[in-house]
Amino acid sequence: MFKKLALLAAVAALCTQSAYAGMAEAENWVNNEFQPSSLSKSDQMKEMEWFINAAKPFKGMEINVLSETIPTHEYESKTLARAFEEITGIKVNHQLLGEGEVVQAVQTQMQTNRNLYDAYINDSDLIGTHSRLQLAINLSDWMAGEGKDVTNPMLDVDDFIGKSFTTGPDGKLYQLPDQQFANLYWFRKDWFDRADLKQEFKSMYGYDLGVPVNWSAYEDIAEFFSVHVKEIDGVTVYGHMDYGKRAPDLGWRMTDAWLSMAGAGSKGLPNGVPVDEWGIRMEPGTCNPVGASVTRGGAANGPAAVYAIRKWDEWLRKYAPPGAASYDFYQSLPALSQGNVAQQIFWYTAFTASMVAPKSAGNNTVDGDGNPLWRMAPSPHGPYWVKGQKLGYQDAGSWTLFKSTPVDRRKAAWLYAQFVVSKTVDVKKSHVGLTFIRDSSINHQSFTDRAPKLGGLVEFYRSPDRVLWSPTGVNVPDYPKLAQIWWQQIGDVNSGAFTPQQAMDRLAGEMDLVMSRMQSADEKAGTYGGCGPRLNEEKDASYWLNQPGSPKAKVNEKPKGETVNYDELIKRWTN
Repeated sequence: MFKKLALLAAVAALCTQSAYAGMAEAENWVNNEFQPSSLSKSDQMKEMEWFINAAKPFKGMEINVLSETIPTHEYESKTLARAFEEITGIKVNHQLLGEGEVVQAVQTQMQTNRNLYDAYINDSDLIGTHSRLQLAINLSDWMAGEGKDVTNPMLDVDDFIGKSFTTGPDGKLYQLPDQQFANLYWFRKDWFDRADLKQEFKSMYGYDLGVPVNWSAYEDIAEFFSVHVKEIDGVTVYGHMDYGKRAPDLGWRMTDAWLSMAGAGSKGLPNGVPVDEWGIRMEPGTCNPVGASVTRGGAANGPAAVYAIRKWDEWLRKYAPPGAASYDFYQSLPALSQGNVAQQIFWYTAFTASMVAPKSAGNNTVDGDGNPLWRMAPSPHGPYWVKGQKLGYQDAGSWTLFKSTPVDRRKAAWLYAQFVVSKTVDVKKSHVGLTFIRDSSINHQSFTDRAPKLGGLVEFYRSPDRVLWSPTGVNVPDYPKLAQIWWQQIGDVNSGAFTPQQAMDRLAGEMDLVMSRMQSADEKAGTYGGCGPRLNEEKDASYWLNQPGSPKAKVNEKPKGETVNYDELIKRWTN
């Protein structure tokens, strides 16, 4: 009797769930939530009709996906997952965890071959990992083959601005971008525009107060506000903000292109060739990393990398607010809303949404009308940087499918992944999270109208300069294994246990040790598909430092500061 009642209840639940999946539900969402859109309403309904039909074999299924916790994914989890269920009849449990926990779950699924989640929004920083281990689905082949029946004909892969970030050395797409945000320079334009501060700065430093082009100017501005200005409108002010808590996100603080901003890597986009921003060398035309230490041709412990770590530590100690050294990533960036910091060299555009919150919400960096008192601008570069190098980091959280996921569950998850990045919903999602992935969205008229309220975000993403910001690339053979090494070494600098040179020597040595183990696994069992590391024999560091390009010999690390007028910069971006 109880079994019969349970069966009837299950059938009733399935019928209830299936009953509301259709065009009426789609029309309701299109009219009431998915506006504005880059598509006409008729084309939105056409796209929704395709989803409804493609989802029929999976109606009533319940799938699980995982992403990190940022506003974009909160919107997906709370709103788009519900819309998808009402429209298609597929229920999605979209779980949100911290970035480290997402990486750990991805790593566990790869190591155990157990299906923990049916899909992940996993940073494209793992592109070198996924393309080598071949545990993730090759989406190019999937969309043309086994997954063709569940691949949206209106997907338009070429519209994704981060497509190059998710393409492996073999030219195949392994991940599909879901959200992107860059690390840029952030500053209080209202303070920089004050005539008294401009005059005082120029008299002290000999050039105009403006957007710093190089790290020398950033350092001068940090000193100016922290040491000389000290107070504005009765509030103690600081010239710099950063974080130093000994935790995994301290490592990402550095692997997220901090070394390349200083100039440690080689020329090349989206990542340096042959040396990337991690300091790992991989020769052109190959897929085998050959080392991170300078003695093997890498740059992780070269002069530029050591300079980068030293400046991070110095600025944090000298110019940041008290307590910043104990902040983590999530604490440091929102701290700007207190209104006591003049600039931040390493600021993520993912926090734009919170930084345009109204004054009534406690945000002291907007005026009474909600207009930002701050602006974002290109990251300044260090003395080792040369034209043709990347200038900063761009996070590209991207949908990733694994071979360990049963095909039917993988297909249902792929439908959800495409739904939340579809042209039907993407403009609205972009307005919520401000993490652009499509050209058609960033160029939509609604963002032209909203641009003055977003502090330069729209202008940046429409500018040709945006290609200078990119995620970790293909030189990194196993991101989870190598990324976890960084934060302990950097933390030892902040604690005073090691000098920057000692810490980076130890880091480079540990990276080479881990890569030597990967090399052994690849040579014995083909673990990395023949594209694992093949470490160079060590040579005296002077040999590599005297070769052209990276690793680079020591240069004058304090050239004259250089700034640019922000309004002139915006004119260049928009014209």
